Amino acid sequence: MMKKWKPFLALICFVWFVFGIYTFTNVGYQYIGKSYFESENFQHEVDNFQSELGPLVLNLPTADELKSKIEVSQNEIEEHRNYYGSLGEQISNIKMQYEDRIQEAAVNGADELKVKLEKERDEKITDITTNFADDEHVRNKILAEKEKLVDQYIKAANEEAKNFKKNYNYWSYELTNTETGKTFRSGDVSDSSAYKLKYTHQNTLKTRTISENLNHIFYNSEISVDSEVFDQYADYTGTIIISKKAAQSAVVMDGYQQFKRNQYMFYMIWLTSIAAAIVAWRGRKEALNEVQALKKNEPFAKLRIDVQVILMFITGCIYWVIMDASISSIEYIYHNNYMQFIIQFVFKAVVMFIIGIAFFVQLIWLVNRVNTPEKFQHNLKESYLWHLGDSIADLFLNRSIALQSIVIVAAAFFGGGSLVAVMVTGGGFPVFVFGLCGVVGVPAIVVFLSRMGYLNRIMKDTADMADGRLNRDVKVKGKSPLAKHAENLNHLREGVRTSMHEQAKSERLKTELITNVSHDLRTPLTSIITYTDLLKNPDITEEERKQYIQILDKKSERLKVLIEDLFEVSKMASGNIELHRSRVDLTQLVQQAVGEHEEDLTKSRLDLRMTMPKEPIYAYVDGQKWWRLIDNLTVNVLKYALEGTRVYVTLKRTANGDAEFTVKNVAKYEISENADELFERFKRADSSRHTDGSGLGLAIAQSIVDLHGARMSIDVDGDLFKVVVTIPAV
Repeated sequence: MMKKWKPFLALICFVWFVFGIYTFTNVGYQYIGKSYFESENFQHEVDNFQSELGPLVLNLPTADELKSKIEVSQNEIEEHRNYYGSLGEQISNIKMQYEDRIQEAAVNGADELKVKLEKERDEKITDITTNFADDEHVRNKILAEKEKLVDQYIKAANEEAKNFKKNYNYWSYELTNTETGKTFRSGDVSDSSAYKLKYTHQNTLKTRTISENLNHIFYNSEISVDSEVFDQYADYTGTIIISKKAAQSAVVMDGYQQFKRNQYMFYMIWLTSIAAAIVAWRGRKEALNEVQALKKNEPFAKLRIDVQVILMFITGCIYWVIMDASISSIEYIYHNNYMQFIIQFVFKAVVMFIIGIAFFVQLIWLVNRVNTPEKFQHNLKESYLWHLGDSIADLFLNRSIALQSIVIVAAAFFGGGSLVAVMVTGGGFPVFVFGLCGVVGVPAIVVFLSRMGYLNRIMKDTADMADGRLNRDVKVKGKSPLAKHAENLNHLREGVRTSMHEQAKSERLKTELITNVSHDLRTPLTSIITYTDLLKNPDITEEERKQYIQILDKKSERLKVLIEDLFEVSKMASGNIELHRSRVDLTQLVQQAVGEHEEDLTKSRLDLRMTMPKEPIYAYVDGQKWWRLIDNLTVNVLKYALEGTRVYVTLKRTANGDAEFTVKNVAKYEISENADELFERFKRADSSRHTDGSGLGLAIAQSIVDLHGARMSIDVDGDLFKVVVTIPAV
């Protein structure tokens, strides 16, 4: 049981240690090594006493002294004169104020009241007229108002002086004005002092004439007085003390006792926090292990890191407020009601421990979550803020959409702010702003709703495309980014349709390939099996045996060639083959490769017509592979050219400087109009597959051309078959 409490105790001690550090940094300088008379509270009291001693006691002015300093400027006269408008406006206003009342008195027969109102009106009109005619008249009125303010101040200052002497009766002083030599005394400064201030000619007591606490009186009416006109400074030398006997007064003793109580309380907190730090240090491993074990059951384990940081920040703020409130409860809350203090402090301490433990547990979890660069990077990229940044960055992938979005959002905020301004402040400017917002916002809303409707239409058409309905285009409206998107969707639809067509074609070709491979492999293999069985018959003659062996040899050779061609075209198609390029004379290579088949061409009753350039044409090719290319094309002519026709073989240099090799012949079989199918593996012009060959000749030739980065094309015009191979010459 003790082991389970040890980590929890370590966390509590750590929270108390942090509280001790917090109190030490905030109030330690006020209590460590200081007495009550050095405390901030007492020094604040000293400052208040010194600041009010001058204007309320030493330099307390009389009404006549202040009135003699009053001045009335011409600007004040003009401001007072035009305060309610021009002469005509003021007279008109006065007449309007009395008109209804005078008429009402006349209707009711109240003649005396009518005469009185008319007299009062005329007097005001006369006074206003005099204001605009006589500066001295206005000056006297302003002067009277200012003198009234002076009287109010003097009355308040005398009352405040009485309170001052009563509240600070425990102070004794003997101070002499350095200019007049007048001395002011209160109490006996020769008594033994508990606190003492000495002022010399080098360090005088500077006092004022006007109290800062009463300064507001001069500004509480339509006519204000600059207090700086009255305020003067006087320097005093002498002594101010609190005698030991006066220090026993209730006011001083209450502050002294409270200071000592606070001092003892904070000393106890700091000493216990040191002990708590030792306990927390010893139990740190168990506490960390327990916190990490709790993380397995952490309810916020799936929260993203920025949410966790925000929660921890909120918890930390509450923790800081609770610690600050706990310090306040020690310094200011309690006086003599110890039970109330204990209840409040214990409650705040319990809350502080709970919030503090929650904060540090979250902090440990957060540190464990980002304690490596990889973890930090992963959690950062998974955060909401990171995704928000990506979304904002994606918004600017299309600047037009970004600009429109910003305009719409700005118009919404601008309109809302303008509406609030209209309701709160009123006036013309908010109305103008609101109208301007309407001019910008209404069109923005119309455009926004229109675009949203178009977006819904695009989404509906996209859903139809996803369901396989590819027979209808997405409507393209205007030149907006959405229209461009609709156009791209149409291109995508065409691409999907083409892809589906190619896929169907690929499936068909795959089936044909399997069928053709099976047929071409089974034909010689069947012959081999058949004649092998015949050879097993002991009754056959020697001549038959030789004939069967000759057939077996021919069929096995045919099967060998077929398998080798299949492997070779597979290797070439996969690119798993090396080229040994060198500078080769294509003219000589074509003459030799085609020349080897001249006898076969003659036997096949084909008339070879070769057109070769007089000068060599060089190209960087793999000589063996390029020989195989020419050989395959020549063999293809032997197999599929119509007997008794001409075969044209041409090599020339094109206008672009490329080498162009061409083979033309008349086919003995009908050729499909789709000549590209002849490049497919096991595809033959003889669809009945009665001729020899693997059907891989042109496929191998195409692979050789592709490996060299050259170009090969087939043209079919009726029975005319033409192959063109082009490669850069050097």
